[in-house]
Amino acid sequence: MSPATAPAGPDLTPAPLDRAAGHALLADLAGPGAAATLGGLDALAPGFPDWIVTSLFGGTYQRPGLALRDRQIANLAALTALGGVEPQLADHVRYSRRIGLTEAEITEVMVHLAPYVGLPKALAGLRVATATFAESTESTESTESTESAESAEATKAAESAAGTVTEEAGA
Repeated sequence: MSPATAPAGPDLTPAPLDRAAGHALLADLAGPGAAATLGGLDALAPGFPDWIVTSLFGGTYQRPGLALRDRQIANLAALTALGGVEPQLADHVRYSRRIGLTEAEITEVMVHLAPYVGLPKALAGLRVATATFAESTESTESTESTESAESAEATKAAESAAGTVTEEAGA
């Protein structure tokens, strides 16, 4: 019997460990890039990404009592308080934005932390959040620029085709 299927004991409530729910939640939070990140980590530390997905996203996150939004606020606070975990904090800033927290709310979390975790850690959290917000803006501008260029090319091609048809009709 594996530890996941062993009885929890007479006084213990079984913890949910749902691998499929963990993958689904991580995909919702992180988007399509999550699978590539997990694959890269698995090449380095085989089995570790499965443990993360199953126990964290398929376990802890699945518990009742806190909404996903509240869990993300707690994650932002904990990672900012820890310090030295900027890549994970940036990921959770992105996740928070994906589930609807605004830049102002994320910023306020960092400001609120200053008297509790210290000004240097709160400022470090704000720097990570600001850089992550800028990535999002650059990505949006890049997407809009690409879409605009593609639209202009399509219009030009359509106009060229229409001109060719008009020229042929006149000939």
